[in-house]
Amino acid sequence: MTNYLEKLMADYPAISPLQADIQKAADILISCHQTGNKIFTCGNGGSAADAEHMVGELMKGFRSKRALSSSQVREIAKTYPDEASEIARNLQQAIPAISLVSNISLSTAFSNDVNPEYVFAQQIFGLGRPGDVLVALSTSGNSKNVVQAAKVAKAMGIHVIGMTGQSGGELQHHCVATIKAPSSDTARIQELQLPIYHCLCSMIEEAVFP
Repeated sequence: MTNYLEKLMADYPAISPLQADIQKAADILISCHQTGNKIFTCGNGGSAADAEHMVGELMKGFRSKRALSSSQVREIAKTYPDEASEIARNLQQAIPAISLVSNISLSTAFSNDVNPEYVFAQQIFGLGRPGDVLVALSTSGNSKNVVQAAKVAKAMGIHVIGMTGQSGGELQHHCVATIKAPSSDTARIQELQLPIYHCLCSMIEEAVFP
């Protein structure tokens, strides 16, 4: 795992002061999976795209193929003995992760009927369990719907990892770890956040599927 983090620091010297925060976030995410919990992500605009992107790297093979174990293949074979090999070849091990930006019908209904500032918080309340992790992305750290989700998550015993710009904003006060990209420019923050969460996904994958 150290190699991915060292390479990130070498490729992006500007974020070298964040090494300890990134390692802490990786440790939290790895522990989350090892205890049978799941990861949530949320954000707005470009951060919504990053939230989706991160889930995409977690739910399927990222740097490795993540082949099913022989015991998993045997379980499939109990129900479909003639198709087990084919099914197994077309599945990959997953790190359970859910993007809260994807539920369009729920999001629009809740925003219209209740309060758009709680659109992510409602999903955390309905789906989250103690020990889960919320990765909350906000370049300013002040996105109201992201902050409210972090508050509800913290109240429920869900660990919050914030990914923000250099100020940290309000969000940092509700997080167990905050990774603050060293910029106040939205585009630059997002440019730095992508290699950071790629590194996190690489570290988790290697720890879970060595």
